[in-house]
Amino acid sequence: MLEITSLHAHYGNIEALRGVSLQVERGQIVSIIGANGAGKSTLLMTICGRPRASAGQIVFEGEVLNHLAPHEIVARGIAQAPEGRRIFPSMSVLENLQMGAVPTNGAFFDEDVQEVFTLFPRLQERQRQRGGTLSGGEQQMLCIGRALMARPRLLLLDEPSLGLAPLLVRQIFEAIVEVNRERGVTILLVEQNAYQALKIATRGYVLATGRVVLEGSGRELLANPEIRAAYLEGGH
Repeated sequence: MLEITSLHAHYGNIEALRGVSLQVERGQIVSIIGANGAGKSTLLMTICGRPRASAGQIVFEGEVLNHLAPHEIVARGIAQAPEGRRIFPSMSVLENLQMGAVPTNGAFFDEDVQEVFTLFPRLQERQRQRGGTLSGGEQQMLCIGRALMARPRLLLLDEPSLGLAPLLVRQIFEAIVEVNRERGVTILLVEQNAYQALKIATRGYVLATGRVVLEGSGRELLANPEIRAAYLEGGH
């Protein structure tokens, strides 16, 4: 479904991605873990067209994305729930979801918003409330829900558990699995909670200083002594 080959990306003179290659097959959850500054968020942003790839290739369902504008990439079936949520704080929950439906021209709005409310009942309770007044967990639910309103076939999730209490982390990961298994959405997940990310992953990649340094199934990486020492020791 998604094939990335020898991908490089820069911020000015700083090379943030240094030859990243990975594959995401249809129906999978693929998790990317790594320390801060490893290039994880840059990878997702480069897939979406900002920054532009400076070398290498991004191919989605057989089409090269490198030179497409971000809105054209969304139109191809890729949506992102970015790090830091980035909802519209002055808009209501419902208005945020309406913004997410722009790529479909709102053609399926009623159906899709009900699916989001089924996935996240809290959002239905808060649908008239301004996004900026929601709790952190509710804002993350809204961020994911807004991305789903675009009807993506591939959903990019950037640090969905960041700053959340353990109970909310569990709820968010349960929702991610449901979106994948029940709704058939393929997921590429960037996450610092390595245990949760690899636990649900079909396949995982470890990034360090802009490079893939290790890959394998989620189960293989969870059992890897190097991964356990670097990311999992001291509890989950």
